[in-house]
Amino acid sequence: MTVNSPFAFLFLFGILNLDFLYNLILYKECFMKNKINKIGLFNICVSLIIIILWILVLFIHGYAGAVSWGLLKLFLPFIGIVAFLINFVLLLINLKKKKPILRRVLALLLCIVISFPFLFTMNVIMFAYPVNAQEVTPSVTAIWPLTDKTVVGWGGDTTTDNLPHVTWASERWAYDLVMEPYNTGSSELEGYGIWDKEVVAPVSGIIVEAYDDEDDILPNTEEFKSSEGNHVYIKIDETGTYLLLNHFKKDSVTIKTGDHVNQGEVIGRVGNSGSTSEPHLHIQHQRQDPTKTVLPIFAEGLPLYFKDTDAKSMPLKSTIVMPNK
Repeated sequence: MTVNSPFAFLFLFGILNLDFLYNLILYKECFMKNKINKIGLFNICVSLIIIILWILVLFIHGYAGAVSWGLLKLFLPFIGIVAFLINFVLLLINLKKKKPILRRVLALLLCIVISFPFLFTMNVIMFAYPVNAQEVTPSVTAIWPLTDKTVVGWGGDTTTDNLPHVTWASERWAYDLVMEPYNTGSSELEGYGIWDKEVVAPVSGIIVEAYDDEDDILPNTEEFKSSEGNHVYIKIDETGTYLLLNHFKKDSVTIKTGDHVNQGEVIGRVGNSGSTSEPHLHIQHQRQDPTKTVLPIFAEGLPLYFKDTDAKSMPLKSTIVMPNK
C-alpha cells in the first residue's frame, strides 16, 4: 500500500482530537469536583505530544520534523503497542464487571494512533517523509561520484523509485549506485561490476570523517559491524552542509579526516562494508554533521542533484548514467 499525501492521515488527527477533547472535558469535570483523574491527564498529555509531533512532521519540517519522524516511526510505536495490550486487558475487565468502557475505548484508539507509524517503518504502508524537494534549501548539484557507466539502484523522490530512502527524513533524497552486472545473487564480490571501482569526490570540502578499517562482507549476508561501513563524510565548501558516502572497500580510502578534497579527486574504492546486500555506493546530502548526530535518523536530508551526465539531474531508479568526460 503506497501513500504519498499527508491528508490521508487527517483521520489520525481526528481521533487524537476527539480523545484529547474528551479527556479534557472529563478532567475539567473531575477538577471541578476536586477529583484528580490521573489517567485522563496522562491521555491529554500524550495526545498533545503526538499532535505536536505530527504538526512538526507535516508542516514545520527541518531538524525538528526529522527528529519527530524518527520518534513517531521507531520509538513511540513500541510504547503504543505495550499500552494497547494493557488497555485491552483492562477493557475486558471493565466489560466483565459491567463498568463504563468509553474512556478505555478512547485509550485504545490513542494507542493505535501511537503504534500506527510502525506500519511505515515496516513498509506495510509505503509513505515518503512528507516534504517537497522544491521547498527545501540548500540543495547541492554535484558531479557524478563514479567515472564509468552506472545504474541507479535506488534514487528519486517517490517510494516507487527510492523506497529504502524516502521513508526516512535523513535519507530523503539518497541514492544507491551499482554497475552491471548487479543483483546476480553471486557470493563472490568480484561478481559485481561496481566492486573496487574508483570513487571521486562529488564536491569540494573538508573531510569531517574518513574511515576504512571495516572488513568487506560477503554479498547477501548480515555480518556487518556498522550500518554505514567504511565511509567518507564531506563538509561542503559551497553550503556548509554534509555529503555522506558509504560502503567503501577496506583500506581503500585515500584521504583522511581534516583534509580538504577537491571536486573530482579520487577518494577511495567501492566495497561491500556495512549494511549492504551487495557492492554499491550509497550517497546522501544532509544538514547536520553526521559525526555529531545522536542517531543517523535524527538528521534533515537535503536534495542532491547531479550535473555533467547524460541523465536527469535527479536520476530515478534503473536509470543508466554515463558521466561526461
